[in-house]
Amino acid sequence: MKLYHIVAKFGIDELKLVEKDVPKPGHGQILVKMRAASINYRDILVIEGKYSHNLPLPLVPFSDGAGEVVEVGADVSRWKAGDRVLGTFFAKWIGGRVPDEVAKSARGGAIDGVLSEYVLFEEDGLVAIPDHLTFAEGATLPCAALTAWHGLRSGDMTCGQTVLTLGTGGVSVFAVQFAHAAGARVIGTSSNDEKLARLKELGVDDIINYRTIPDWEEKVLEFTDGVGVDIVVEVGGAGTLAKSLRAVRVGGHISLIGVLTGSTGEVNPLPAIMKNICIQGIFVGSREMFEAMARAVTLHQIRPIIDRTFPFAEAKVALKHMVSGAHFGKVVVVF
Repeated sequence: MKLYHIVAKFGIDELKLVEKDVPKPGHGQILVKMRAASINYRDILVIEGKYSHNLPLPLVPFSDGAGEVVEVGADVSRWKAGDRVLGTFFAKWIGGRVPDEVAKSARGGAIDGVLSEYVLFEEDGLVAIPDHLTFAEGATLPCAALTAWHGLRSGDMTCGQTVLTLGTGGVSVFAVQFAHAAGARVIGTSSNDEKLARLKELGVDDIINYRTIPDWEEKVLEFTDGVGVDIVVEVGGAGTLAKSLRAVRVGGHISLIGVLTGSTGEVNPLPAIMKNICIQGIFVGSREMFEAMARAVTLHQIRPIIDRTFPFAEAKVALKHMVSGAHFGKVVVVF
């Protein structure tokens, strides 16, 4: 089999395509022939050495992949050959509260990821692909979709509430789709008018170009008659959090997800106190959350938005396309 490795040096051009023997599944393990893998911003950080300097090298990158079960180990009861499956982001978070050492089971970081023709999974670390989705579409769900789902669910989103999404990356686009399907009003932002038009096509009610309207939080308040939104899907980080605190309503919820504008900076905590705002960090989610999300995807026949697909041999090109920021939705590598 072939797989990509981060060997010793970090950087997209430093990725190495390596050949190894196809592994055999051990007790409780599943061998999956991978058909597609999607890219998350976290994967870029990992490959460029900006995520952690304590990664176990060599490392197979990418957390999100879809494939077909080809062989099962002894005592496996949940899966059989031919099943279409998705790997969970965390190999060890099945349900309930977050395990203390959950980060140690994160694929494509603490443990090997899925940018490989064959991958071994533990029996409990897989979820079925919704029947109406292709492998490429399914591969977009484990991190970006589940993060968006968890972010909205943590804010107890209900029909009739207002949700603010920032940008048009994978998490934000999924948040738009989930919120719209649930009957929420959605306000979306982007710096690109063409992308804003696409958000409208997905059901966004109000759009803001944050390049032409840098004080976009004031526009959010205008759209909500000075009240603010119920939930912010906050993917920007230090550069946008202060604006999100201004844009959210009294008693509202901010799901803190990303650091696209940076991870350092000063934010005045007083608005969170004075407005009784809940700020919750969202680190993907459990397998049980994933299964609930997959049921919702099936019920509403939601289809992930894929910007472009690239063949396995062009994984580096796919990564550079992601880095360019030209994408709308997900970038996928197909095998």
